[in-house]
Amino acid sequence: MFTVIKRMEVSASHSLHLSYPSKCQNLHGHNWIITVHCRSEHLNADGMVVDFTEIKRKVVSRLDHANLNDVLPFNPTAENIAKWVCDNVDCCYKVEVQESEGNVAVYEKD
Repeated sequence: MFTVIKRMEVSASHSLHLSYPSKCQNLHGHNWIITVHCRSEHLNADGMVVDFTEIKRKVVSRLDHANLNDVLPFNPTAENIAKWVCDNVDCCYKVEVQESEGNVAVYEKD
């Protein structure tokens, strides 16, 4: 089994739609650290699981310097962002989304 891990930083804003009062309902920003884990039993024709540049293109080009409420079709919690990244990157099985120091959400496919 081959595994590649790509770590990226994305600067983006969001506001959360919550069932309770919270300052996070106001528009605010983070320097998100997104770590993408991809694996495959076989390498592609180029000898890779997936090109690191392709992972970055699918994540950073869509999210960096954006209001996540405008570009994602769901409540942009760290958990939902982690699942969205995993669903949109080839061979991805796990994503960690750190929105601030000590606050990390992880999505992992079964």
